[in-house]
Amino acid sequence: MRDYRVGDPVDILVVEDNPGDVRLTKEAFKEAQLSCELHVVTNGEEALDFLYRRNEYESAIRPHFVLLDLNLPKVDGMTVLEKICDEPVVRRTPVVVLTSSEAEEDIVEAYELQVNAYLTKPNTPDDFVELVQTLNEFWFELAKLPPIQS
Repeated sequence: MRDYRVGDPVDILVVEDNPGDVRLTKEAFKEAQLSCELHVVTNGEEALDFLYRRNEYESAIRPHFVLLDLNLPKVDGMTVLEKICDEPVVRRTPVVVLTSSEAEEDIVEAYELQVNAYLTKPNTPDDFVELVQTLNEFWFELAKLPPIQS
């Protein structure tokens, strides 16, 4: 098991199919000057392969944190959340939904599937950087994360 300590580099799985949003996410993390490694997958099937360490992701690390879009090709974000709940090792990884959907039914369903937080994507790059800084402060400075099982 790997324990996370404040200031350690953070491995974050970003599950996002929109190249513009991926670029914005990378820029926001860089601008926020966070010590992190972003691992990007572009659909729900790849996200599950990464988390379950299968197919091309057999040697993938276990991320400290997952940023998950809901509107994904192949396997949608809600199904990814459902599958995460089914696996004891994977389900202890904090998952934050970061999506454009403000639909109440999506919010309710995500929380029923044990998402740790539900956020809507900011409209401006500056707001995105602020969101990333807030995520960092809460999840990696204030919150206590469980050890990661190898």
